[in-house]
Amino acid sequence: MDCAPVKAGAGYPWKPAPAIRLSMLLHAAAAASLIVVPGSWPWALGAVLANHLLLTLAVFWPRGRILGANLTRLPAAAAARREICLTFDDGPDPEVTPQVLDLLDRHRAKATFFCVGEKVAAHPGIVGDIARRGHGIENHSARHSAAFALYGPLRLKRELEAAQGTIARIAGQAPRYFRAPVGLRSPLLDPVLARCGLRYVSWTRRGFDMLHRDPESVLRRLTRSLAAGDILLMHDSARAPTRDGTPVALAVLPELLNRIRAQGLKCVTLSSAMANGSES
Repeated sequence: MDCAPVKAGAGYPWKPAPAIRLSMLLHAAAAASLIVVPGSWPWALGAVLANHLLLTLAVFWPRGRILGANLTRLPAAAAARREICLTFDDGPDPEVTPQVLDLLDRHRAKATFFCVGEKVAAHPGIVGDIARRGHGIENHSARHSAAFALYGPLRLKRELEAAQGTIARIAGQAPRYFRAPVGLRSPLLDPVLARCGLRYVSWTRRGFDMLHRDPESVLRRLTRSLAAGDILLMHDSARAPTRDGTPVALAVLPELLNRIRAQGLKCVTLSSAMANGSES
């Protein structure tokens, strides 16, 4: 059963990253050496284990491209238009997301929400509101499991396919972009993305708003060297409160939007920024 893509024919041929190609060749060479030189198994096993270790380390480099193409900044054309993308993960949240939407409206800013399929199904009205207000809705997996990067190909496909179908049904348009839960990308993810017609996105910088309760430190991380073409990561989640109980995103967002505007930058959706730029 194929993953339902954005539209008919929207899937694209998978082109393995160089590191993945080398890994495949190494496994084949190790298997061949066991047949040609039976006593070579310690060397073959050592090479395969070293390869797996390197791929595992790459999982923990969220902005890296070792495992495949990774959008960390907008194309030059979008940067020339002074555009940036403000993205929110892990929602929709019934408490936080509506307030985020109101703040964005007040500042005439557009954002992109990487939504969890189960939460989309639980809060369809909020998802409809996101879409009606002109924001982007993209795929952040079906369940947002911390073990996502450990899944095999079939389970990865089920996760992406389930979220893709739910979001398309409720938002009225299937996502075009995907971000992995916790930003940890499986070495097996790329062919699944290709089949689903999805492009992988990480970020230019993030505020670590799910870890730090101090809005000022989150704001500093997001605005340090802020420039056109940046992709910023936050979370529309009530699970990240400040010390006085205010969700961090709501404490940070007003001043963040003020600083973005003061620098002459424009918050647009990811799909809008990519519409007139290269996706390579």
